[in-house]
Amino acid sequence: MGHLGSIRRAVIDVGTNSIKLLVADVRGRDVTPVHEESRQTRLGKGFYETHQLQPESIARTAEAVWEFGEIARERNADSIRVIATSAARDAINPRDLTNAIERASGLKTEIITGGREAEWAFQGVTSDLELAKQPLLLLDVGGGSTEFILGHGKKKSFAHSFPLGTVRLLEKFPHGDPPTPDEFAHCHEWLKEFLHYKVRPLLEPALQSETGEIRLVGTGGTTSILARVENKLDRFDRAKIERTVLNFEQVQSRRKSLWKLPLAARKEIIGLPKMRADVILTGVIIYEAVMEEFGFKELRISTRGLRFAALMD
Repeated sequence: MGHLGSIRRAVIDVGTNSIKLLVADVRGRDVTPVHEESRQTRLGKGFYETHQLQPESIARTAEAVWEFGEIARERNADSIRVIATSAARDAINPRDLTNAIERASGLKTEIITGGREAEWAFQGVTSDLELAKQPLLLLDVGGGSTEFILGHGKKKSFAHSFPLGTVRLLEKFPHGDPPTPDEFAHCHEWLKEFLHYKVRPLLEPALQSETGEIRLVGTGGTTSILARVENKLDRFDRAKIERTVLNFEQVQSRRKSLWKLPLAARKEIIGLPKMRADVILTGVIIYEAVMEEFGFKELRISTRGLRFAALMD
């Protein structure tokens, strides 16, 4: 049973890199998590050449959704919502995925647009009242897309989903083990140009029109991991993660050390899940590049993105 007057709901979020389950007691805009889990199925593996979801990735994903559905039922969820984001949205064969999920678990999948994803990320993050007090630029970096949302309180002035993501970059710029300085430079250069020529022209007018200091807030797997590594947390601890603020120098020095290490050594870092030791490279470089391009000195971290809003909706 949930808290008084609340409903226990579950959402399964099918991302490009991983699948996440959130079971929570929901009462209006108040979301109290009771169980969270994440499993990497790398739906976007080998995807960006053909935009065809691969049979193995689809099978792994459908199985994970089935397992998460069972866990949600064991936790007495009244409803289970399945949402899918970037890779499913961009695929030429999304039905292969949704049919496989329905066959495995009996659950129907909603493929959500980039606009809806941005909307929900913002609603989820601003359910933290502390973060609803001043203008925010929210950055939600996923495996296949990155949402930039600017707003204050409940009012958004800009929201856009860009084809930029950790798995997408990893596939675009393969690197050796450990990555070489040239491989870093190549990826960094492309990213700088992308932010300058594709993101800035759209975002700049909205940034100019905000009054007061704008806070940069990151949500999604990359920032949670950076906070965990910074605090040496071997498990997910929302309260500690949400109190973390990283300055630009910390983000940059973390990127430098990660890009020097071979994969095996990255897997040994406390707070960095072994399965994420590859995509953390492209994740950290995206945040560093955004801070650089737009002159942000600090990055505040939130764990309440998309899934919180999907449950409130």
